[in-house]
Amino acid sequence: MSRKPWHQLKTPLALIKLLQFRNRLRENNLHDTAAIAPTDHLPKPKPSPDGRHFRARTDDGSFNDLDHPEMGMAGTRFGRNVPLQDVYPDEKALLTPNPREISRKVMTRDEFIPATILNVLAAAWIQFENHDWFSHGDNQTKQKFQLPLADDDDWPAEHRPLEVGKTAIDETRKGDESGGPPTFINTVTHWWDGSQIYGSDSATVAKLRSHKDGKLTMGDDGLLPLDDGGVDSTGFNDNWWVGLSLLHTLFAKEHNFICDRLKAEYPSWSDDQLFDQARLINAALTAKIHTAEWTPAILPLPATDIALNVNWAGFLGEDFRYLFGHIGEGELLSGIPGSSTDHHTAPYYLTEEFVSVYRMHPLIPDDYQYYDLQGKLLQESDFMASSGKRTRALVEAVGMDNLFYSLGITHPGAVTLHNFPRFLQLHKRDNGEVFDLAAVDILRDRERGVPRYNRFRELIGRSRVKSFEEITSNPVWAKELREVYNNDINAVDLMVGMFAEDLPEGFGFSDTAFRVFILMASRRLKSDRFLSKDYRAEIYTPFGLEWIYRNNFITLLKRHYPKLAPALVGVSNGFAPWRNLSH
Repeated sequence: MSRKPWHQLKTPLALIKLLQFRNRLRENNLHDTAAIAPTDHLPKPKPSPDGRHFRARTDDGSFNDLDHPEMGMAGTRFGRNVPLQDVYPDEKALLTPNPREISRKVMTRDEFIPATILNVLAAAWIQFENHDWFSHGDNQTKQKFQLPLADDDDWPAEHRPLEVGKTAIDETRKGDESGGPPTFINTVTHWWDGSQIYGSDSATVAKLRSHKDGKLTMGDDGLLPLDDGGVDSTGFNDNWWVGLSLLHTLFAKEHNFICDRLKAEYPSWSDDQLFDQARLINAALTAKIHTAEWTPAILPLPATDIALNVNWAGFLGEDFRYLFGHIGEGELLSGIPGSSTDHHTAPYYLTEEFVSVYRMHPLIPDDYQYYDLQGKLLQESDFMASSGKRTRALVEAVGMDNLFYSLGITHPGAVTLHNFPRFLQLHKRDNGEVFDLAAVDILRDRERGVPRYNRFRELIGRSRVKSFEEITSNPVWAKELREVYNNDINAVDLMVGMFAEDLPEGFGFSDTAFRVFILMASRRLKSDRFLSKDYRAEIYTPFGLEWIYRNNFITLLKRHYPKLAPALVGVSNGFAPWRNLSH
C-alpha cells in the first residue's frame, strides 16, 4: 500500500487505514488500572429494588454493564491507553523543563489565530462534553508544586510563588503497598449519559429535578436557576462561561420538551418514568450530535466524515436503520447503536490519555463581540466578563438568541502553538485561585504519568521523530522548541508536540490526538449498552428512536430559539460558521 500518510490517500484506501488503526488500537491500547492495586475500596453499587436500573441510566453511572455494575460509575479509576509500565511519572523531571517557561515561550498568544472552519459554539461544545466525561475533582490544598519563575517573568508579585495543587489522590488505594504507578479517580460518570446536565450522584439529580412530569427545574424566564455561587444550577458547572450557559440551557429545555411529548404519548407514566426516558433520549442525542456533527466539523475530510457517520449509522445510513432496523450484530452496516456491546481488551473506563488529547484550550477567544439578529453591535467584552458569576448578567442583558447568534458567527482559535488564551495564562478564578493553565496542563500530564510526545507516538503505533523539524515544518517553532527543550527531542511534552504538529489538511487538531480519538470515539458507544445492544425500541420506545433520528443540533436550535432560523439558512452543520445577518 502507498507510503503516503493515510489522510493523503484516496478515500477508500484512507477508510481501510482508519479501520486498521482502530483494530490495532483496540488490541494494544486498552489497559485496566484495576490490575495496579486492589479494588476493595472502590464503589460497590446495589441494584434498585424495582429493577429500574435495567432500563434506565442510573444517577452514578452504575449498572451499565449488568455483570460488572461498578464499571464506569462515578468514583472509579481512569483507565490507560498505554501499557501500565509506561505510566510511572518521572519524579525527577516533573518540573523539567519548567512548564511556566514552556508556556511563556511557545504557548503565548501574540496574535489570535482563528479556526475558520468552525464557530465558537464548537469550542463551548467540547467543554460541555468533557464535563460529561471526566473530572479529577478538586486539587489537593496541602500538597503543591511550586513552579520556578525566571527573572524576566512578569507573574504578579502579589500572586507569588506560582503554586499548583497536586491532583487529588486515589483514596481507594488505602493500604496499598505495591509501589505501582499512580491511579486517579474520575468524579463523574465515564459514560456518555448527560451527567453534565443531570449530575453524577443522587443528591444532585434530585436537586435539579422539578419532580413533576419528569422535568428539570427551569425559571419562568426560560433560564436555569442560579446556585449559591451565582452560576447556573446544573449537573456540572465548574469553569462556567456564556458558551456553557447556552448549551446547558438548550439541553435542559430539550429535556423538558421531550417530557411533554412523552407524556402525550404515554399519559399514565410516572414522574420517574418520564424523567428516565427523557434523559435516555437527550443523552443519546448529544452522542449523535458529537459523533455525526461536531467531529466532522473539526475533522472535515471525506474519509473521516464517512468513518464517523459509519460509527453512528453504518454504511447503510441512518435512514435505512430507522426504516428497516439494525442489520445483524456488527457495526459496519448499521452502526454501533443497536450492535452488540463489546469492551474489547479491557473493562470500560475513560483514560488519562483521553483527557490529555482533549486539551483544546486554544479554541477559546480572549475577546467577544455580541450582536443582535440585525447585526447591530450590542456589547464587547473579554472572556472574564463573560464567565463565572458574571455570566447571568450578560445573558440577561444580551439575550439568548443574540448570544447564540454572536457565537455562531464568530471563529474560535486554532489548536496550535502560540494561540493559548491570554486570560488562561494568568487566570484569576472567582475563588481567588490564580494560575497559568498552559503550564498546569503540561504539568498534569507529567504528574499523571502520560508519556511525553515521542514515546506516546511510539506507543500508539506512530513512528518516533528524530528532530524538531519532523514535528513541525515551521522553522521558527522548531527553533523555539529546540531551545526550550534544551535540544532533547524526547523531552517534548505531549500537548506541546500535538499543538506543534503539521496537521492533516483541513484538520482542526493533530493526527496524534486523532489516533486516540479513533479508538475512544467508537469505544464510548460500543461499551455503553444504552448506545449499543440496548439502543432499541423496547428500551427507548419507538417515539424515542424516532426523536433521535429526526433531530440534530440545528433542529434543537430552531425549536427552542426560532428567531435564529435566518442565520441558519444554508448552514448544514451548526458548528460551522453561521450566516452573518449584517451582510
